Amino acid sequence: MKGMNHKGYFAKVEFDSEDHIFVGHIIGIRDVVGFHGESVTELETAFQESVDDYLTACTAIPGWS
Repeated sequence: MKGMNHKGYFAKVEFDSEDHIFVGHIIGIRDVVGFHGESVTELETAFQESVDDYLTACTAIPGWS
């Protein structure tokens, strides 16, 4: 699969033409985790931070991933 990938997690990304930003969500998880950026670099950084934060949160809740 081509696209954004970080630590085995993937994202769905769309462009919000009204706000002129990229908006993404991590796919394939039991939670809703979104992120955004005004550039591709900013979007990639936000995605990686979102995945890392999600994984940190998962370790705090037994049985959640």
